[in-house]
Amino acid sequence: MVPAERRLRVDVDDDDLIVTAARVRAVMSQLGDGLVVTAGGDCGVELEPVATARRKYGDRLVVLWFDAHGDLNTQASSPSGAFHGMVLRALTGEGPEGLVPEEPIRPWQIVLAGVRDLDQAEVAFVEASGVRHLGVTDSVALVDAVASAGLDRGQGGRSENPDHGLGLGTENSDRGSGLRTEGSSRGLGLGTEESSRGSAIGVEKSSRRQGGGIEEKVVYLHIDLDVLDPEMFGSVGTPAPGGLRPDQLLELVGALAERFEVAGLGIVEYEPARQEDQELLAPLVDRLVRICART
Repeated sequence: MVPAERRLRVDVDDDDLIVTAARVRAVMSQLGDGLVVTAGGDCGVELEPVATARRKYGDRLVVLWFDAHGDLNTQASSPSGAFHGMVLRALTGEGPEGLVPEEPIRPWQIVLAGVRDLDQAEVAFVEASGVRHLGVTDSVALVDAVASAGLDRGQGGRSENPDHGLGLGTENSDRGSGLRTEGSSRGLGLGTEESSRGSAIGVEKSSRRQGGGIEEKVVYLHIDLDVLDPEMFGSVGTPAPGGLRPDQLLELVGALAERFEVAGLGIVEYEPARQEDQELLAPLVDRLVRICART
């Protein structure tokens, strides 16, 4: 599904997430300029692509987390023991040994968009840390959140869309934060008929946008497909009602790509279940990649 000039496959190790992360990191080191598309797989595969963007862009980077869930649990706060429910927290420096980047992203570099199912511990982290939470929002608010990221650092987190709240979930909604490898074999996907197994990174040549100076923000877009409303797209493992329509997602991503350079794009958590979902997803993925690559 992913239009790309080059595809690199990463074989996953279901029994060792640290080994898989190292393999992804090795592939990332082979890449040059251009948009990197990580096709998953569960959210855990985003650890190294986001960490690579952090090393490259430093404090200019803002991570847009399009997801029904926050993925902000720790090993202590999660009952399920699945790493894909803790990967964003690990990216901030709190995670299992071997699954924490050398240069963590800072909470003020994170914007949660479409997130509507947070556990109590995740709510507490968002409110205390400086993570911005927009719920289901409009493009103007989203672009503003990225542009102003870091300007109010140290003032704690806040919800930019209080009507949607922080979406407290159930005890199982967090999708875990331990080291169980549930679902990790879904890997990073090639965007081919074999994409539900193994892992790969697609690279699309990008005409890099010139910023307005060294402080111009660069965005990494993480898209967990459960950010979509399950009434329209149901091939995900942990659906949550009240999500985005595909056209809304395209509008939001388009507004971001128009304003900022896109450092990377992750499309994850596809669990093929219905033919109509694949028929919806194929053109959606194509549009998302082309929008971010500005082609």
